[in-house]
Amino acid sequence: MKWISAEALAAASPYKDIVEALRKGFASDIETPVRHQHPIGGTTLLLMPAWSKDWIGLKTVTFKPDNSNTSIPTIQASYMLIDNKTGSPVVAMDGTELTRRRTAAASALAADYLARKDASTLAVFGAGSLALHFVQAHKTVRPIQKVLLVNRSEDKAVALAKEIAALGLDPFVMDAESAVRQADIVSCVTSSTVALVKGEWLKPGTHVDLAGAFKPTMRETDAEVIARSRVYVDTHEGAEEEAGDLLLAQAEGKFEFKNVQGDLSQLCRGKVQGRKTPDEITLFKSCGSALEDLVTAVMVHLRSA
Repeated sequence: MKWISAEALAAASPYKDIVEALRKGFASDIETPVRHQHPIGGTTLLLMPAWSKDWIGLKTVTFKPDNSNTSIPTIQASYMLIDNKTGSPVVAMDGTELTRRRTAAASALAADYLARKDASTLAVFGAGSLALHFVQAHKTVRPIQKVLLVNRSEDKAVALAKEIAALGLDPFVMDAESAVRQADIVSCVTSSTVALVKGEWLKPGTHVDLAGAFKPTMRETDAEVIARSRVYVDTHEGAEEEAGDLLLAQAEGKFEFKNVQGDLSQLCRGKVQGRKTPDEITLFKSCGSALEDLVTAVMVHLRSA
């Protein structure tokens, strides 16, 4: 069985191409059960299956928060792609790079429906492994020129700023409130359990992109952010199970799931409208969908054959 490395996977999957593959994927018929999540000591194991008439895929993911103090990634994954006609595994690939790229591309896809067309200032909360991917992905759908970085470790933020500068963008390391008040798009890619973004800081027309916290007890925003926003999700089922930002806002009386405007499938099929006015605040909460992995893995496999 063929193995596709992280480097080969990245070469075969430019962000813009993943965005367009996901747009088609969310408009097609792919089965994506809610992922299995199992706490095992200090590790969280995630199992994410998906299938279409032609392909079956399974991703295994481990989340080890203690790794943030080491050179080992906190999230590691592998992916297996199976030919549905024969039941035979055809390829395995690096699931960590796959996850990072498809997660960033899914948020960029949402932003293509929800962010203002002239959005040029991106605030990024978190300077971990996802951050640079989100900058690059959002840059494919909006004219991003300035990137505002917020991170608890200034050294990591400064290091990330150098990588962003190499892309021809203008990075600035600053405090949370200053970044949010200036941003057209606010992307959060952290594992926070406390609110990092406050609703009172949001200017009219902001798009909020929440992709980090993935447990019901995690949050990156306060309830006021949710209350001020028209809310969209990647999948309704995943959000109702795992979207801590929404679940905690609901518990605090600031949100009801019946007010979710739509999911990525509905946006891509044209069943719901995205941004309606220049001044409204929109929000996309991503919990991750196995559809995103399958679609991206198939594209990578076919390009690497």
